[in-house]
Amino acid sequence: MLSRLFSTHFFRGKGVLPGWCILGLVVLPISSYQQAFSATEGQPATLPGESAMAHAVKHLDPKYVCPMHPQIIKDQPGNCPICGMRLVKREAEVHPSGAGQAQPVSDSSKTSDAHPEVKISGAMIQSMGVRTAQVERGTLSRKIRSVGRVNYDETRLAHVHPRAEGWIEQLSVRAEGDRVHRGQVLGQLYAPVILSAQVDFLIALKQYGNSSPEKVDKARNLLRLLDVPESVINQIAQNGSTRNTIPILAPIEGVITRMGLREGIYVTPGSELVTIADLLHVWVKVDVFEHQLAWLEPGLDAEIRIPAQPGRVWKGKVDYIYPELDPRTRTLQVRLSFGNPENLLRPNMFADVVIFGAPREQTLTIPSEALIVTGERQAVVKALDEGRFKPVEVETGMRGSGKVEILSGLREGESVVVSGQFLIDSESSLQASFVRMQDSSMPVEAGDSSNAHAH
Repeated sequence: MLSRLFSTHFFRGKGVLPGWCILGLVVLPISSYQQAFSATEGQPATLPGESAMAHAVKHLDPKYVCPMHPQIIKDQPGNCPICGMRLVKREAEVHPSGAGQAQPVSDSSKTSDAHPEVKISGAMIQSMGVRTAQVERGTLSRKIRSVGRVNYDETRLAHVHPRAEGWIEQLSVRAEGDRVHRGQVLGQLYAPVILSAQVDFLIALKQYGNSSPEKVDKARNLLRLLDVPESVINQIAQNGSTRNTIPILAPIEGVITRMGLREGIYVTPGSELVTIADLLHVWVKVDVFEHQLAWLEPGLDAEIRIPAQPGRVWKGKVDYIYPELDPRTRTLQVRLSFGNPENLLRPNMFADVVIFGAPREQTLTIPSEALIVTGERQAVVKALDEGRFKPVEVETGMRGSGKVEILSGLREGESVVVSGQFLIDSESSLQASFVRMQDSSMPVEAGDSSNAHAH
């Protein structure tokens, strides 16, 4: 058609028109030809009431994006290089207001929103199995589960040392693990210092008697300081004679956990003769993670189970919370106290521990399955009216009993999505990515119609 126009109108005859005339004549037919061609194809250049920007956005080439990784945007179909999912074709949509600016369907006014609203039809909501739950206030409690180890109650350990140098004679116990009773004779000790103190005590009795009880008491107290039993002192006073050896008595009832007594050995005050542990009470030490510390306080109820006694449960209390965390494991040691009347809990046994954390009253909570944790943010999808959904970031607190404490971001009575929220959050991220892409790739202004249909 162009060649006919040129041959028929511009080059007939011998004369040549000036260049500006030719250019002016050519522009009008080309413009008219484009309109005629578009009309014949059934696609007019611009619809009535359609701006140049809206028309340009409508004819952008389609983009292919990953549903799970909205940052992956390609011009051709394929698979996501991160997760391998097939890329989804996505075309830019224009808000029906015709304002001449490309915006996501979910939000017509906030192109800078990182997580715009998403509108889903009722049929799609049913297909996705979207379920919601309300943000409510209630009591939040937690069971802290851990593994502990049974230990001796260190407040019920007794270490026996001699008060004077001497030799051990006539042992009554032989090995570690022997059970002893309070006041039981463990052995006999011959100590020259104790023998000399007995002589001084007898002299004081003979010289002063009842006339100067202070001096007699002074000699008696010296024997007491040398750990001579009161019954032995009374026997010496009654018989009026000394004893070569004095008995070594068990101070508590329990089990010998360390044996330093051997017949005939020489001992000093620094020698540990025996160590006796009372197993009627034991400690269980457990490691608690740093984020669980807010639940702990002394006096909380606890219970343990041990593999050696299936079906048995021991109930106790939180006795002490140690002040320092382990720098390697980032855990804090907690000490529990349990009664052991049957002596079934043996030191160094492993135990499954449950600590019942202190409850929190009137706490704003949501179901734990509603929370979206990406590593960079914590968010939930808030359910609005008419099938609209909005991802919002939240600040969380403690967790327990299938619930999460909400510190900020939600209000009581609002609804959050507990099933299908990840797909909705991904769709919102996709819309935000397209808005950013359109903002960076569409420099055409609304009033510029000369390049509106360049595609």
